[in-house]
Amino acid sequence: MTDARTTSSPPSTVPALGAGPVVEWRLRMAAAERGVWTAAHLRRLLVERACLDLSPASVSVLFTKQPTQLKLTTLAAVCTALDCTPADLLTLRHPGTKTGSAPPDPAPAVIPPPDTPDRPVLEAAQPTGLHRRSLPPL
Repeated sequence: MTDARTTSSPPSTVPALGAGPVVEWRLRMAAAERGVWTAAHLRRLLVERACLDLSPASVSVLFTKQPTQLKLTTLAAVCTALDCTPADLLTLRHPGTKTGSAPPDPAPAVIPPPDTPDRPVLEAAQPTGLHRRSLPPL
């Protein structure tokens, strides 16, 4: 049995009751910022770093879709595997706004040089000899 359940809502948000904030699941972006591009790689990290052996299907659902519920132990394991905090994985967005509830950072984390494409490219996390990859779309 998996602990990441999905509904027919869009993969990036779960609607809140009433006019409250919307929770956004940002696992894929947080993983990409740390050089983890596939659910299989995340699954290996979960086993190695957090001693949590989820099924490939469960990790795939966590990686690609918005969970409607998530065990705190699973959240803690994902944070351990990616060396991040729950705030890196979950953000709140109030209806009518495009940003999370926290104020935006004064400067972006990755600033591309002027002669590169508009999308940021991670360089530090890439093994040598592989092509550079851009971050997934927001």
